[in-house]
Amino acid sequence: MSVADRRAGRAPADRSAGAEGLVAVFARLKVALLRNGLRQSGGRLAAFVVSLVVVVLLAAGQVLGLVLLRGEGRDAATLVVLLTGVLALGWAVLPLFFPSGDETLDPSRLVMLPLRPRPLVRALLVASLVGIGPLFALCLLVGSVLAVAHGAAGVAVGVVAVPLALLICVALARSVATANVRLLTSRKGRDLAVLSGLVIAVGIQFVNFGAQRIGQAGGLSALEPAADVVRWLPAASAIGAVDSASVGAHGRAALQLLVSAVALGGLLWWWQAGLSKLMTAPDGSTIAAAEPSRSSRAKGDGSGPSRLGRLLPEGRTRTVMGRSLRYVLRDPKTKGAWITSLAVGLIVPVINAVQGAGSVYFACFAPALLGMQMFNQFGQDTSAFWMVAQTISTPRDAYGELRARALALAVVTVPYTLLVGALTAGLLDAWGSLTGVAGVSLALLGGMLGTGALASAFFPYSIPQEGGFKNVAPGQGGLAMLSALGGMVGSVVVAAPVIVLTVVVTVSDHGSLWLVVPVGAVYGVFVAWAGLRLAAARTAVRLPEILAAVGKG
Repeated sequence: MSVADRRAGRAPADRSAGAEGLVAVFARLKVALLRNGLRQSGGRLAAFVVSLVVVVLLAAGQVLGLVLLRGEGRDAATLVVLLTGVLALGWAVLPLFFPSGDETLDPSRLVMLPLRPRPLVRALLVASLVGIGPLFALCLLVGSVLAVAHGAAGVAVGVVAVPLALLICVALARSVATANVRLLTSRKGRDLAVLSGLVIAVGIQFVNFGAQRIGQAGGLSALEPAADVVRWLPAASAIGAVDSASVGAHGRAALQLLVSAVALGGLLWWWQAGLSKLMTAPDGSTIAAAEPSRSSRAKGDGSGPSRLGRLLPEGRTRTVMGRSLRYVLRDPKTKGAWITSLAVGLIVPVINAVQGAGSVYFACFAPALLGMQMFNQFGQDTSAFWMVAQTISTPRDAYGELRARALALAVVTVPYTLLVGALTAGLLDAWGSLTGVAGVSLALLGGMLGTGALASAFFPYSIPQEGGFKNVAPGQGGLAMLSALGGMVGSVVVAAPVIVLTVVVTVSDHGSLWLVVPVGAVYGVFVAWAGLRLAAARTAVRLPEILAAVGKG
């Protein structure tokens, strides 16, 4: 470029044009990834449409509920401020530990491209606004503003507050993800993420129980002290500004908007600094973690059957069960899912029992959560599934594979479920209902094993290994959601006969409740066997499609 051009000020304009072009490229890339992912199969398109419809219905319900709060004064302001604070907190932590799968938002994929951090931040920020999650957040923020905006000043501040709060949520999520991407992609970092995910899952349960206690203490008025603090924290301060402007406190509204604007600027600066470090600093986070495994192989660890293997049935069953149980101990993502299920399955019934407001049947959370590990069995193998697929040529082979995986899950789940049930019954002094809990739990577990096997055959999806905070490959998020929701509903429907039997016996003749145990055990085994048989037949037929779906990661 000539000196005259630079003196004329055309260089900044050219750089600005290049940045705007990068924004458009990333926006089109995001749309293309979604479109191409949906074109791969009709099932994936159906799953995405169902997920979109569910999210839109939930968002519409939230907006309607918030609009109905209009005119409730302090109660409405308290609720929307706290709701926005929880929304921002969710955007900060949930993308690290729950399905994401958006490759345009994984900055580690962009380090080899000749891109500068500042225009890259703008491009990624715009790309982040395309998706179901931002749509849900936008609806929630619009409903919050409609609930508290009164007068021209409130409406004017609301027009600014909604995009400001949404940008804060998105920038917070991406800056946190960028700052932790190196840690979460290392083996030790993923193990640390397991602990962090457990803390979050446990924290959510305590928040739930706290909300129950607040409801018993007198409604939303008990939350006003907390709301007075949260309304000065971004992004809740933007919604708090709408309420302040509506009641005539224009100075406070301007200050709250300033807090949110400064926070957005700080997040974008942090994000840009994280991108600069990621794109220039060397990555040695996995070198030290790889050496112990090499030394272990040099010592010959793992040769011959392990102590656990010698306790398992011989043949394919021993091999598959041993492999599945090793995943629980060694694979960070599998380990995280198991630890979270074990912890929450114990916390929910025990804390409810300690509060004296629970039921012994809350112990059924344990088999329900652990049974979810049966879903997407082939995706859990990641790229190694092609080796397993070489051993499956007939429905009999597929049945042996799925049966052994179900047995590995049952070996842990059955005793754990009985232990949680006994502990809950002891805390509630409801030993007479323990047999009913055991019978329902066994039937529910059998339903989870059967429907989980079917979901694995019909709705397989890939679990990427290169990203510590990605659990679903791009374009497969709706498929994963449909598999989980459909499986849970199907499991409850399958276990309904035993549930109805338990209710009838409890009401009519509580002394005969012990009959539910053998009935639930036999019924659970039967529905698990039937589901495994049906899934085996479909697996043998759909093996190429399963391989293609699993290999997306």
